[in-house]
Amino acid sequence: MAKTRQKKEGELQKITEAVASAKSAVFANFQGLTMSDMNELRDKCREAGVSCFASKKTLVKIALREAGFDVDTKAFDGGVAAFFGTKDEVAPAQIVAGFAKNHEMVRIFGGILEGAFIDTTKVKALSTLPSKQELLAKMVGTLNAPVSGFVNVLAGNMRGLMNVLNAIKEQKA
Repeated sequence: MAKTRQKKEGELQKITEAVASAKSAVFANFQGLTMSDMNELRDKCREAGVSCFASKKTLVKIALREAGFDVDTKAFDGGVAAFFGTKDEVAPAQIVAGFAKNHEMVRIFGGILEGAFIDTTKVKALSTLPSKQELLAKMVGTLNAPVSGFVNVLAGNMRGLMNVLNAIKEQKA
């Protein structure tokens, strides 16, 4: 059954709002997925704070044009699923690229990062980057390394003193 104009306008409004608030976006073909596969993909998106919209190319093109992007959606084959990340720039690319490895019919068309359209190869390269949380954890570990090394050096002197005192105690006993 065809969508009414009112439903299309509502969907267009949602996509336009998602484009405006997103830090990054990924566009992919979802046709050929079973409903359970699509639900699995949506669940992964929900867990990562990524919005997922399955829509027609023309609605996506209009939403992108209203947000200030000039993207040719004619290059997109089949239906378009749009994934918008509002918290983490890498999350949409990681989710879609990871899902595409297990489901051959999912093809990445491109995406948006920092206000510019990026092609498929850049989206795949983006998906290999660590997430924001992983990068923050690495940074904290790097900042903490000199402090923990200093503590170990100070504790080493105390350990050495304790070893000498224990050796003296055993020698006298």
